[in-house]
Amino acid sequence: MASPVTPPRGMRDILPAEKATRERVLARIRSVYRAHGFDEIETPVVEDAARLFSGLGGDNEKLAYAVMKRGLTTDDLREAMTPLELADLGLRFDLTVPLARFYASNRGQLPSVFRAIQVAPVWRAERPQKGRYRQFVQCDIDIIGEPGIVAEVELITATAAALDALGVPGCSIRLNDRRLLTEWLQSHGVAEALRPAALITLDKLDKIGLEAVIAELESLGVADPAAMLAWVDLDAGVDESWAMLQNSAFAGSEAARDLLAIREAVGGVTLQFDPLLVRGMGYYTGPIFEVAHPDLGYSLGGGGRYDGMIGRFLGADVPATGFSLGFERLIDLVDLGDDPDANASALMYDADAALTTVMALQSQLVSEGARVRLVKRPKNMKAALEQLAGEGFTRFATVSASSQADATTLDWRRLEPAS
Repeated sequence: MASPVTPPRGMRDILPAEKATRERVLARIRSVYRAHGFDEIETPVVEDAARLFSGLGGDNEKLAYAVMKRGLTTDDLREAMTPLELADLGLRFDLTVPLARFYASNRGQLPSVFRAIQVAPVWRAERPQKGRYRQFVQCDIDIIGEPGIVAEVELITATAAALDALGVPGCSIRLNDRRLLTEWLQSHGVAEALRPAALITLDKLDKIGLEAVIAELESLGVADPAAMLAWVDLDAGVDESWAMLQNSAFAGSEAARDLLAIREAVGGVTLQFDPLLVRGMGYYTGPIFEVAHPDLGYSLGGGGRYDGMIGRFLGADVPATGFSLGFERLIDLVDLGDDPDANASALMYDADAALTTVMALQSQLVSEGARVRLVKRPKNMKAALEQLAGEGFTRFATVSASSQADATTLDWRRLEPAS
């Protein structure tokens, strides 16, 4: 019995109709981002292992795919102390680390404030589940070289415009700041060595609940975590969340002032302060944000400021901030309606039809802007027409031995997709 011919676990084949839909959605996202002044770039799918596994990617480094060196010997395999000693490359696990390397490599050819678009697949050894794959597309915009909150305002505005253009209603953007989290933990005597683990625990709130978070913080050695969390109102609405910040002990901090200024500058977008928003990446240094949807238990995207990353490559700090949309989660919410290509035409030709006539008809239609599929007329016309309709073709005509090489003389019939 033959083994199943399926893609690797956590990866997918994408059929033509779905691929066409995905490309329409991606084209709309790209169009919005370009309209907001961003330029698209492309980076290799692999980076040097020393860069990918340098600690910049936080927990995602643990999920990265390493690529073994060529020409390894049995002795090399036996003597290696860790698997990474056998790797010189790795598949990118996000688009931010490659962007930092790209900027460090090409900064002399880029403007002082660079606005980048990246739309590309990334790979992580995730545990596959609904909305989570091992290969998936990210849609990123980043601003490099701007230290002020104008960068965050631009990113939030452009991302909200993209969601609006895709017709995804009800989204809000949650905001916090890693500096605020650090100040909060410090004010409650949480030792610096404990803070990374404490942040990871706080980030589990939506998964394990408040009581479990408090218990885990206690087990880490955090003193009286219930008192530490007393100022946080988990049920606060949008306006109440900002009042919570303004009435807190941290209201006068630079981080709080930046968050309030971002809220004031961004018009027409629902922004909510979330004091327990952490985002797991270790490279965030300032404002952080996530896209929330009322019907989903997970975010549709997120990002934040990562001022220290590019400096790891250059030896000099360069301010940077970015926002990423999770395309695989987003695509299930988008309905762009019918494909605007109303001239998707099929020429169904008889076996005795002249090939020169068939090709002349196709050339004529293509020159007029139509998409044209040539189909040899089958015995089962119904099944063939249903398949064409399912692939987005909107009309068909038959070509016989007596047909002329003029598309206007054909008997065009409409194709209707199955309901």
